[in-house]
Amino acid sequence: MVYIKWAFILIFWITLGAILQYSLPQHDIVRIVNTYEERQDLTDWTRIFWSEPDDQSTSLSNRDVQFIQAVRANGKPIVYRNEDTSWGWPPYFKFDTANLYTEANDAISDKDDPDWVVVTHYGWRNEFLSIFPNAIFIKHVEGPDVRIIPWFNIIFLTVFFAIVWALWVRWRRFREARIDPMLESVEDGLYAAGDAIDERRSSFRRWLDSWKSK
Repeated sequence: MVYIKWAFILIFWITLGAILQYSLPQHDIVRIVNTYEERQDLTDWTRIFWSEPDDQSTSLSNRDVQFIQAVRANGKPIVYRNEDTSWGWPPYFKFDTANLYTEANDAISDKDDPDWVVVTHYGWRNEFLSIFPNAIFIKHVEGPDVRIIPWFNIIFLTVFFAIVWALWVRWRRFREARIDPMLESVEDGLYAAGDAIDERRSSFRRWLDSWKSK
């Protein structure tokens, strides 16, 4: 039973960690090399990794999606999608896809004269599943070595775990004050009932023994 309990706890925290890692903003310093628009198939099980900016998209099997191609300072490529999140999840309330697409086109540069930008995004990149992170903001920086401190993530996670800790402390106190005494009372009652049953069995055996001796 203890193993099952810890298995559920482990699964819960892994799932929560994956959701937070997917949803919280991430920052990449890149050089934008191209933008394009492409029709993407929306399969049932990968649809959750695409935004749904309107009611129609829930019934479409494919739709046109804008993409931003970029290269990191180490030469590795990265491709972002550019979709509105609207009022959906994650709650970035992004409505400026067209403006961001224009900013990305304006920031296109080559190796000889690079224009480095910070792309703020959420999500994962997976070539096998055709999953792309969604770009949220683009900001010009001086170079690829600029240090980006994720202040929002630091503050959010600090507040989040502070709330979790406070709730856990209150739950532990409630359990010690209310639930544990009740469980102990029930357990004592069961033990008492068991002792009473054992006593009755002993009395019955003594009565049988008395008849056998006659």
